[in-house]
Amino acid sequence: MHKLNEIFKLFFHLGLVAFGGPAAHIAMIHREVVDKRKWMDEDHFLDLVGATALIPGPNSTEMVIHCGFHRGGVSGLFVAGLSFIFPACLLTGILAYLYTLAYEIPNFEAYMIGIKPVVLILIFQALQKLWKKAIKSYELAFVAALVLALGFSGIGEAFALILGGVVGFLILKVKSSTGLKSIVLPSIFWVFAKIGSILFGSGYVLIAYLQDEIVERRGWLTSAQIADAVAIGQFTPGPVLSTSTFIGFLLAGKWGAVLASLGIFLPSFLFVLLLNPFIPKMRKSKNFSLLLDSINAGAIGLMAYALYPLGKVAFLNPVGIIVFILIVGVLWKFPKLSSLKLVSLGIVLGVVFESAQKFLLA
Repeated sequence: MHKLNEIFKLFFHLGLVAFGGPAAHIAMIHREVVDKRKWMDEDHFLDLVGATALIPGPNSTEMVIHCGFHRGGVSGLFVAGLSFIFPACLLTGILAYLYTLAYEIPNFEAYMIGIKPVVLILIFQALQKLWKKAIKSYELAFVAALVLALGFSGIGEAFALILGGVVGFLILKVKSSTGLKSIVLPSIFWVFAKIGSILFGSGYVLIAYLQDEIVERRGWLTSAQIADAVAIGQFTPGPVLSTSTFIGFLLAGKWGAVLASLGIFLPSFLFVLLLNPFIPKMRKSKNFSLLLDSINAGAIGLMAYALYPLGKVAFLNPVGIIVFILIVGVLWKFPKLSSLKLVSLGIVLGVVFESAQKFLLA
């Protein structure tokens, strides 16, 4: 019970402050699980990141589920996943209710401006540590650089990672072979379960699936409503896939929200439950080991690419630059400060400086 309580506290807190998307979430998980609590070593964490990239579903949520399984078995798997997902779905559900009353989304971005600089720092810190473990050869460095370049090309995260993994596998394989190394509730559940079962890459590619399934095929909602739902999912902490809670509420009230959330997240629990026990065996297999190394290197490239769009947004406002400098100073003085405290501090600083800026300009 002590381990389950420990798992619940960590991932519930992360679910409350995990802003910034999958790369940021994985960076926070790494800081808490590997650096602070020593639940696993860097190599195993990287293997979990690589294995997560091989299955559909939200990457950061599946990493949470993997970590829960590693720490507390099957019970830990469910405790970790549910405690991480619940805060985001609850908050998104409340916002969906307010949306149906007012038909207007409040401007949360002005108050969340302090989060983005912290997210940049956390991702950069994770890259510093994971890079040394993932990039073990010139070939793997090439894979990371390839995925990073593909990210900038606009090809899409999922395709970039898959292509990088395949290219890396082929290169390593060749090297190895030469001796070197009307909307009814069940319908809502099944539609979102289908999306959760085939969604590769980060949660941000979700909008394409929603547009196809919800707008074009079924005509349940408009494109504008889908855009509002995705915006809410991005503004709230936790997995971006809490967007499903918002859409489910619009479609069929509270039970629609529950079934949409259950449908989109349930496949991730099942995939991780089936895959996790095989990861050590995959590492022992020569071919799977080469594939995992390639996927891990590609994941590092994607994390590096995530710094670019986040940096562009974070530094548009002078408040973001000020918060970034202050957080760097805090980390220099207190290098072991948890990601939970860093994000909370970023929120507070962002609100204070943004309010001060508005007051001075008024």
